[in-house]
Amino acid sequence: MKRGTNQLLDEVVIRGVRLRNRIAVSPMCQYSAADGMANDWHLVHLGSRAAGGAGLVIVEATAVTPTGRITPGDLGLWSDDQIEPLARIARFIESMGAVPGIQIAHAGRKASCRPPWEGGNAIRSATEGGWPVVSASAIPFHADGLVPQSLSESEVHDVISAFGEAARRSSQAGYNVIELHAAHGYLIDQFLSPLSNKRTDSYGGSLANRMRFLLETVHAVRAVIPKETALFTRISATDWVDGGWTIDDSVVLGTALREAGVDLIDTSSGGVIPNVKIPAGLNYQVGLASEIRSRAGIMTGAVGVIVEPGQANEIISSGAADIVLIGREMLREPYWPLKAQTALGQEPAWPRQYGYAVRRKK
Repeated sequence: MKRGTNQLLDEVVIRGVRLRNRIAVSPMCQYSAADGMANDWHLVHLGSRAAGGAGLVIVEATAVTPTGRITPGDLGLWSDDQIEPLARIARFIESMGAVPGIQIAHAGRKASCRPPWEGGNAIRSATEGGWPVVSASAIPFHADGLVPQSLSESEVHDVISAFGEAARRSSQAGYNVIELHAAHGYLIDQFLSPLSNKRTDSYGGSLANRMRFLLETVHAVRAVIPKETALFTRISATDWVDGGWTIDDSVVLGTALREAGVDLIDTSSGGVIPNVKIPAGLNYQVGLASEIRSRAGIMTGAVGVIVEPGQANEIISSGAADIVLIGREMLREPYWPLKAQTALGQEPAWPRQYGYAVRRKK
């Protein structure tokens, strides 16, 4: 499904949401919150990327319960008190012409860790600020890691309800795109992958059963958000290991997600087990997004080592994906979308506070 040239900068409508271009800022954890509350760091971090011209700016993984945080510094939406600090950010993003999005998540067995700059190791006791972790099955991520409690079916339902409540709060805070984090070995992915899910009840065993937690979460979220809100799901399209989740599984899941009300699959990979050899490099996940898009009939986002405007434009214009989500390159260059406008022959749409100065000849 080829589209033509310079499609990266074209508007796109996803459900009831119009993006000014097809460039999105990936959700990137900052590990800088206190008690789940967004602060000035998050405002400046996200706001600068909105001022930089992105069409969509997605807030980092935001925990639906306190025990669903990766680290004590994760953002949260388990309380109404957390709405207004995030609403402040959404208002600023929107004032810059971008669409505010948010990713809601539960870390499962990868929770209760120190931030990366402190080593990222598990926090093993409450006295050190840690907490018990949960998963689909009682299998630790690392051999010497925290052993998770296997969630009972009633506890699974509680987590699904928590996702619904977090989605409700996201809408109240003004977020027009909500993304469910079902990738990178976090809780929903732990249910999807046969490497981490050894259950024998209705949430384990067959592919249909392993998908049940995610699909029930989609229904719970769709039930409480406005019909025009776009719903994304980030998945790991493959575990990159024999016996794990595969691209064929992702196509089946993609079809089911589309039928359940998901509008776009944010297509990543890996993360459910450690020490896997992933063939990382330019465009290494684009083929996964393309295959899901063509075989499941759902919009996709491409991610992973997308660094140059021409490269991103080719992903869109070739029909491989509907949007690109850019992470590390946005950290290096918050104004990357303006760089893309220049590279692709458009006049960069600087914020007026900058534009009058950068266009001056002297």
